[in-house]
Amino acid sequence: MIKRLKYNEIDFEKYTKCLENSAQRKYSAAKDFLDITSGKQWELLIYNDYEAIMPVPFVFKLGLKIVHNPMLCQQLGIFSPIDSVEINTEFLSYLEKNYLIRVYSFNDMNRFNSDLRKKKNYIIYPDSYQNVYSKYSPKRKRKLRSDPEILNDSEVKLIGFDDAKEFIQSHLLGAEKQSDTVRFTNIFQNFSLCELVFFYAYYYKNRITNVIAVYSDEKTNALLGSFNDKNYVKISGASILIDHIIKENIGKKIFDFEGSELPNVEEFFRGFRPELKPFPVIESSKKNLFLKFLSPKYLFRFLKK
Repeated sequence: MIKRLKYNEIDFEKYTKCLENSAQRKYSAAKDFLDITSGKQWELLIYNDYEAIMPVPFVFKLGLKIVHNPMLCQQLGIFSPIDSVEINTEFLSYLEKNYLIRVYSFNDMNRFNSDLRKKKNYIIYPDSYQNVYSKYSPKRKRKLRSDPEILNDSEVKLIGFDDAKEFIQSHLLGAEKQSDTVRFTNIFQNFSLCELVFFYAYYYKNRITNVIAVYSDEKTNALLGSFNDKNYVKISGASILIDHIIKENIGKKIFDFEGSELPNVEEFFRGFRPELKPFPVIESSKKNLFLKFLSPKYLFRFLKK
Protein backbone atom coordinates (compact mmCIF):
# COMPACT_ATOMS: atom_id res chain seq x y z
CA MET A 1 0.00 0.00 0.00
CA ILE A 2 1.31 3.43 -0.98
CA LYS A 3 0.85 6.36 1.37
CA ARG A 4 1.57 10.05 0.75
CA LEU A 5 3.36 12.03 3.46
CA LYS A 6 3.88 15.76 3.72
CA TYR A 7 7.38 16.96 4.64
CA ASN A 8 6.56 17.42 8.34
CA GLU A 9 5.11 13.90 8.51
CA ILE A 10 8.24 12.12 7.26
CA ASP A 11 10.21 9.93 9.68
CA PHE A 12 13.65 10.95 8.43
CA GLU A 13 15.42 8.24 10.42
CA LYS A 14 13.41 5.56 8.60
CA TYR A 15 13.77 7.45 5.33
CA THR A 16 17.56 7.59 5.56
CA LYS A 17 17.82 3.96 6.64
CA CYS A 18 15.77 2.84 3.65
CA LEU A 19 17.78 5.01 1.24
CA GLU A 20 21.20 3.98 2.51
CA ASN A 21 20.31 0.27 2.42
CA SER A 22 18.60 0.42 -0.94
CA ALA A 23 19.73 -1.28 -4.14
CA GLN A 24 19.38 2.07 -5.95
CA ARG A 25 21.08 4.41 -3.46
CA LYS A 26 21.64 7.91 -4.87
CA TYR A 27 23.27 10.83 -3.11
CA SER A 28 20.69 13.19 -4.68
CA ALA A 29 17.88 11.61 -2.64
CA ALA A 30 19.60 12.34 0.69
CA LYS A 31 17.60 14.63 2.97
CA ASP A 32 20.22 17.40 3.09
CA PHE A 33 20.67 17.38 -0.68
CA LEU A 34 16.92 17.57 -1.34
CA ASP A 35 16.34 20.16 1.39
CA ILE A 36 18.90 22.50 -0.16
CA THR A 37 18.00 22.03 -3.82
CA SER A 38 14.22 22.15 -3.32
CA GLY A 39 14.04 24.57 -0.40
CA LYS A 40 12.35 21.77 1.58
CA GLN A 41 9.53 21.65 -0.97
CA TRP A 42 9.22 17.90 -1.26
CA GLU A 43 7.01 15.18 0.09
CA LEU A 44 7.23 11.42 0.21
CA LEU A 45 5.45 8.35 -1.08
CA ILE A 46 6.05 5.23 1.02
CA TYR A 47 5.23 1.57 0.47
CA ASN A 48 3.93 -0.02 3.69
CA ASP A 49 6.23 1.01 6.57
CA TYR A 50 9.13 2.55 4.59
CA GLU A 51 9.75 -0.72 2.73
CA ALA A 52 10.17 1.44 -0.36
CA ILE A 53 10.30 5.23 -0.65
CA MET A 54 9.87 7.81 -3.39
CA PRO A 55 10.68 11.49 -2.74
CA VAL A 56 8.57 13.92 -4.76
CA PRO A 57 9.83 17.53 -5.10
CA PHE A 58 7.48 20.23 -6.30
CA VAL A 59 7.04 23.90 -7.13
CA PHE A 60 3.97 26.12 -7.02
CA LYS A 61 2.80 27.78 -10.22
CA LEU A 62 -0.42 29.83 -10.21
CA GLY A 63 -1.40 28.11 -6.99
CA LEU A 64 -0.90 24.63 -8.42
CA LYS A 65 1.52 22.08 -6.99
CA ILE A 66 3.64 20.81 -9.88
CA VAL A 67 6.21 18.02 -9.64
CA HIS A 68 9.60 19.20 -10.87
CA ASN A 69 13.11 17.91 -10.16
CA PRO A 70 15.05 20.74 -8.51
CA MET A 71 18.05 22.41 -10.07
CA LEU A 72 21.17 20.17 -9.74
CA CYS A 73 19.05 17.18 -8.70
CA GLN A 74 19.42 14.74 -11.58
CA GLN A 75 17.87 11.50 -10.30
CA LEU A 76 15.34 10.49 -7.65
CA GLY A 77 12.82 7.67 -8.10
CA ILE A 78 12.07 4.62 -5.98
CA PHE A 79 14.46 3.22 -3.36
CA SER A 80 14.06 -0.25 -1.88
CA PRO A 81 16.21 -3.25 -0.82
CA ILE A 82 15.53 -4.99 -4.15
CA ASP A 83 14.38 -3.16 -7.26
CA SER A 84 10.89 -4.47 -7.99
CA VAL A 85 9.16 -3.85 -11.32
CA GLU A 86 5.77 -4.42 -9.70
CA ILE A 87 6.32 -2.01 -6.80
CA ASN A 88 7.95 0.57 -9.07
CA THR A 89 4.96 0.42 -11.41
CA GLU A 90 2.61 0.97 -8.46
CA PHE A 91 4.54 4.10 -7.51
CA LEU A 92 4.53 5.32 -11.11
CA SER A 93 0.78 4.82 -11.39
CA TYR A 94 0.18 6.65 -8.11
CA LEU A 95 2.41 9.54 -9.19
CA GLU A 96 0.72 9.96 -12.57
CA LYS A 97 -2.77 9.70 -11.06
CA ASN A 98 -2.31 12.14 -8.19
CA TYR A 99 0.15 14.79 -9.40
CA LEU A 100 0.71 17.29 -12.15
CA ILE A 101 4.17 16.34 -13.43
CA ARG A 102 6.40 18.74 -15.34
CA VAL A 103 9.67 16.82 -14.92
CA TYR A 104 10.43 13.81 -12.75
CA SER A 105 13.58 11.70 -13.12
CA PHE A 106 13.79 8.18 -11.75
CA ASN A 107 17.13 6.52 -11.00
CA ASP A 108 19.12 4.28 -13.32
CA MET A 109 18.15 1.12 -11.40
CA ASN A 110 14.37 1.60 -11.59
CA ARG A 111 12.53 -0.70 -14.00
CA PHE A 112 8.88 -0.56 -15.07
CA ASN A 113 6.29 -2.55 -17.00
CA SER A 114 6.16 0.24 -19.59
CA ASP A 115 8.95 2.00 -21.46
CA LEU A 116 9.80 5.53 -20.36
CA ARG A 117 12.01 7.99 -22.16
CA LYS A 118 15.66 7.74 -21.07
CA LYS A 119 18.35 10.32 -20.48
CA LYS A 120 22.07 9.57 -20.35
CA ASN A 121 24.38 9.60 -17.38
CA TYR A 122 27.96 8.39 -16.97
CA ILE A 123 29.56 6.77 -13.93
CA ILE A 124 32.96 5.36 -13.01
CA TYR A 125 32.71 2.74 -10.28
CA PRO A 126 35.38 2.22 -7.59
CA ASP A 127 38.54 0.59 -8.90
CA SER A 128 42.26 1.20 -8.78
CA TYR A 129 43.27 4.45 -10.43
CA GLN A 130 45.68 2.54 -12.67
CA ASN A 131 42.82 0.48 -14.12
CA VAL A 132 40.59 3.53 -14.52
CA TYR A 133 43.32 5.59 -16.20
CA SER A 134 44.22 2.75 -18.55
CA LYS A 135 40.70 2.97 -20.02
CA TYR A 136 40.86 6.69 -20.78
CA SER A 137 40.69 7.49 -24.48
CA PRO A 138 44.00 8.27 -26.22
CA LYS A 139 42.78 11.84 -26.71
CA ARG A 140 42.02 12.24 -22.97
CA LYS A 141 45.48 10.90 -22.06
CA ARG A 142 47.08 13.41 -24.43
CA LYS A 143 45.09 16.21 -22.81
CA LEU A 144 46.45 15.20 -19.42
CA ARG A 145 50.06 15.29 -20.61
CA SER A 146 50.59 19.04 -20.53
CA ASP A 147 53.71 20.68 -21.88
CA PRO A 148 56.39 21.16 -19.19
CA GLU A 149 56.15 24.92 -19.68
CA ILE A 150 52.45 24.83 -18.79
CA LEU A 151 52.91 22.42 -15.88
CA ASN A 152 55.59 24.62 -14.33
CA ASP A 153 53.14 27.52 -14.22
CA SER A 154 50.06 25.52 -13.17
CA GLU A 155 48.56 24.04 -10.01
CA VAL A 156 45.36 22.52 -8.66
CA LYS A 157 43.89 24.11 -5.53
CA LEU A 158 40.93 23.48 -3.26
CA ILE A 159 39.25 26.88 -2.90
CA GLY A 160 36.36 28.27 -0.87
CA PHE A 161 32.98 29.34 -2.19
CA ASP A 162 33.79 33.05 -2.07
CA ASP A 163 36.80 32.53 -4.32
CA ALA A 164 34.82 30.31 -6.68
CA LYS A 165 31.64 32.44 -6.85
CA GLU A 166 32.88 35.24 -9.11
CA PHE A 167 34.45 32.80 -11.58
CA ILE A 168 31.33 30.62 -11.67
CA GLN A 169 29.01 33.58 -12.30
CA SER A 170 31.26 34.81 -15.10
CA HIS A 171 31.47 31.43 -16.84
CA LEU A 172 28.08 29.82 -16.14
CA LEU A 173 26.59 28.46 -19.35
CA GLY A 174 22.99 27.39 -19.86
CA ALA A 175 21.30 29.70 -17.32
CA GLU A 176 18.24 31.11 -19.07
CA LYS A 177 18.03 34.28 -16.99
CA GLN A 178 19.70 36.18 -14.17
CA SER A 179 17.39 34.64 -11.56
CA ASP A 180 18.64 31.16 -12.58
CA THR A 181 22.24 32.27 -11.99
CA VAL A 182 21.32 33.60 -8.55
CA ARG A 183 19.52 30.35 -7.61
CA PHE A 184 22.43 28.30 -8.89
CA THR A 185 25.04 30.15 -6.84
CA ASN A 186 22.79 30.22 -3.75
CA ILE A 187 22.47 26.44 -3.88
CA PHE A 188 26.24 26.10 -4.16
CA GLN A 189 26.71 28.45 -1.23
CA ASN A 190 24.34 26.43 0.97
CA PHE A 191 26.05 23.18 -0.04
CA SER A 192 29.41 24.74 0.82
CA LEU A 193 28.20 25.89 4.25
CA CYS A 194 27.13 22.28 4.96
CA GLU A 195 30.47 20.98 3.65
CA LEU A 196 28.76 18.91 0.97
CA VAL A 197 30.24 20.57 -2.13
CA PHE A 198 33.88 21.44 -2.69
CA PHE A 199 35.42 23.66 -5.33
CA TYR A 200 38.64 22.80 -7.14
CA ALA A 201 40.41 25.39 -9.26
CA TYR A 202 43.06 25.09 -11.94
CA TYR A 203 45.48 27.98 -11.84
CA TYR A 204 47.67 28.94 -14.78
CA LYS A 205 50.17 31.74 -14.16
CA ASN A 206 48.34 32.56 -10.90
CA ARG A 207 45.03 32.98 -12.75
CA ILE A 208 41.98 30.72 -12.36
CA THR A 209 41.16 29.16 -15.72
CA ASN A 210 38.84 26.34 -14.61
CA VAL A 211 36.67 25.47 -11.60
CA ILE A 212 34.71 22.30 -10.86
CA ALA A 213 32.09 21.86 -8.14
CA VAL A 214 32.10 18.37 -6.61
CA TYR A 215 29.46 16.98 -4.26
CA SER A 216 31.02 14.50 -1.86
CA ASP A 217 29.68 11.96 0.60
CA GLU A 218 31.01 8.63 1.91
CA LYS A 219 30.24 6.70 -1.28
CA THR A 220 30.08 9.19 -4.14
CA ASN A 221 31.75 12.15 -5.77
CA ALA A 222 29.45 13.89 -8.24
CA LEU A 223 30.36 16.58 -10.74
CA LEU A 224 27.72 19.27 -10.18
CA GLY A 225 29.38 21.84 -12.39
CA SER A 226 32.36 22.55 -14.61
CA PHE A 227 33.19 26.19 -15.38
CA ASN A 228 35.84 27.14 -17.89
CA ASP A 229 37.50 30.24 -19.28
CA LYS A 230 37.25 29.74 -23.04
CA ASN A 231 40.48 31.65 -23.57
CA TYR A 232 42.41 28.77 -21.96
CA VAL A 233 40.80 25.72 -23.56
CA LYS A 234 44.10 24.38 -24.89
CA ILE A 235 45.64 23.88 -21.45
CA SER A 236 42.96 21.26 -20.57
CA GLY A 237 42.36 22.46 -17.03
CA ALA A 238 38.93 20.78 -16.74
CA SER A 239 40.38 17.38 -17.69
CA ILE A 240 43.18 17.79 -15.17
CA LEU A 241 40.78 18.76 -12.37
CA ILE A 242 38.44 15.81 -12.98
CA ASP A 243 41.36 13.41 -13.26
CA HIS A 244 42.70 14.80 -9.98
CA ILE A 245 39.44 13.98 -8.15
CA ILE A 246 39.26 10.53 -9.73
CA LYS A 247 42.88 9.79 -8.80
CA GLU A 248 42.35 10.84 -5.18
CA ASN A 249 39.06 9.02 -4.57
CA ILE A 250 38.17 6.35 -7.13
CA GLY A 251 39.57 3.56 -4.95
CA LYS A 252 36.59 3.96 -2.61
CA LYS A 253 34.03 6.27 -4.25
CA ILE A 254 31.85 6.34 -7.34
CA PHE A 255 32.54 9.24 -9.68
CA ASP A 256 29.24 10.46 -11.15
CA PHE A 257 29.54 12.76 -14.18
CA GLU A 258 25.87 13.80 -13.91
CA GLY A 259 25.35 13.39 -17.65
CA SER A 260 24.53 16.02 -20.25
CA GLU A 261 22.22 16.54 -23.19
CA LEU A 262 24.87 18.67 -24.92
CA PRO A 263 26.85 16.63 -27.51
CA ASN A 264 30.18 18.35 -26.85
CA VAL A 265 29.89 17.85 -23.07
CA GLU A 266 28.85 14.22 -23.55
CA GLU A 267 31.87 13.67 -25.80
CA PHE A 268 34.12 15.21 -23.14
CA PHE A 269 32.76 12.89 -20.44
CA ARG A 270 33.07 9.82 -22.67
CA GLY A 271 36.79 10.48 -22.95
CA PHE A 272 37.15 9.19 -19.37
CA ARG A 273 35.51 5.92 -20.50
CA PRO A 274 32.78 5.83 -17.83
CA GLU A 275 29.84 3.40 -17.93
CA LEU A 276 26.68 4.62 -19.63
CA LYS A 277 23.83 4.51 -17.08
CA PRO A 278 20.58 5.79 -18.64
CA PHE A 279 17.72 6.73 -16.34
CA PRO A 280 13.94 7.00 -16.97
CA VAL A 281 12.24 10.39 -17.10
CA ILE A 282 8.66 11.66 -17.19
CA GLU A 283 8.16 15.05 -18.81
CA SER A 284 5.04 16.99 -19.77
CA SER A 285 4.64 20.19 -21.75
CA LYS A 286 2.93 23.16 -20.13
CA LYS A 287 0.02 22.66 -22.51
CA ASN A 288 -0.44 19.00 -21.49
CA LEU A 289 -0.22 19.92 -17.83
CA PHE A 290 -3.00 22.43 -18.28
CA LEU A 291 -5.15 19.92 -20.16
CA LYS A 292 -4.63 17.32 -17.41
CA PHE A 293 -5.62 19.83 -14.75
CA LEU A 294 -8.85 20.55 -16.63
CA SER A 295 -9.70 16.87 -17.06
CA PRO A 296 -12.82 15.92 -15.00
CA LYS A 297 -11.07 13.20 -12.99
CA TYR A 298 -8.15 15.37 -11.87
CA LEU A 299 -10.24 18.50 -11.35
CA PHE A 300 -12.64 16.54 -9.13
CA ARG A 301 -9.75 15.27 -6.94
CA PHE A 302 -8.25 18.79 -6.80
CA LEU A 303 -11.54 20.36 -5.65
CA LYS A 304 -11.97 17.68 -2.96
CA LYS A 305 -8.65 18.60 -1.30
